[in-house]
Amino acid sequence: MKSEQLSQFEKDLEELSITLSSEQIDQFLRYYEMLVEKNKVMNLTAITEFDEVLKKHFIDSLSLVKVCDLKKVVSVIDVGTGAGFPGIPLKIAFPDLRVTLLDSLQKRVGFLQEILDVLSLDKAEAIHGRAEDFAKPGLMRESFDLCVSRAVANLSTLSEYCLPYVKIGGYFISYKADDAEVEQAEHAVTVLGGNLKEQKSFTLPFSDINRNLIVIEKCRPTPKQYPRKAGTASKKPL
Repeated sequence: MKSEQLSQFEKDLEELSITLSSEQIDQFLRYYEMLVEKNKVMNLTAITEFDEVLKKHFIDSLSLVKVCDLKKVVSVIDVGTGAGFPGIPLKIAFPDLRVTLLDSLQKRVGFLQEILDVLSLDKAEAIHGRAEDFAKPGLMRESFDLCVSRAVANLSTLSEYCLPYVKIGGYFISYKADDAEVEQAEHAVTVLGGNLKEQKSFTLPFSDINRNLIVIEKCRPTPKQYPRKAGTASKKPL
């Protein structure tokens, strides 16, 4: 059964025009095993079936290629990465990327570091902290080509967390299940120095799972008062 599901994974990858070596496939399998094992003692994901993790976590993460040429990207930060999505699948598939995984829960960061070590993923780091803290001047502010997030928050709030990390000319790309929030977030995006460049709606390969990728270009520096102090962006979105 697993070989059948693996064969489907390879077909899905082909649909995304991604070719992986046997070593990279092995890294995905090891990641899956470690995820499910750790999930027994820690709440990382509600999705644990092999075929569902392949589709709804791995392929979903890699669907970023529909709107972004990752071969032209040097540095990526994944804000609110959770169990490592989309950052770790992107790092496995595109090993030249320099990836930072940021999460506010120390236990999750410990798990992520374990994954990076076991899979020998270099030029990657897992950092414990809040998005509001590391975006301050002198830390990681405006130092990434690309910021990604699959975090569950409205787009206005996510933009305040994520756009401060992006260099001028870089992008923040948000993974969303639907596109209802885009119009409401336009004001926030503009205030934070961004411009809505593209909104791509599609279904994951060989499925009826709807996804949206919202591409925001960083056009101007984010005003220094953003992001606001912890919790403000979610309580009072721009």
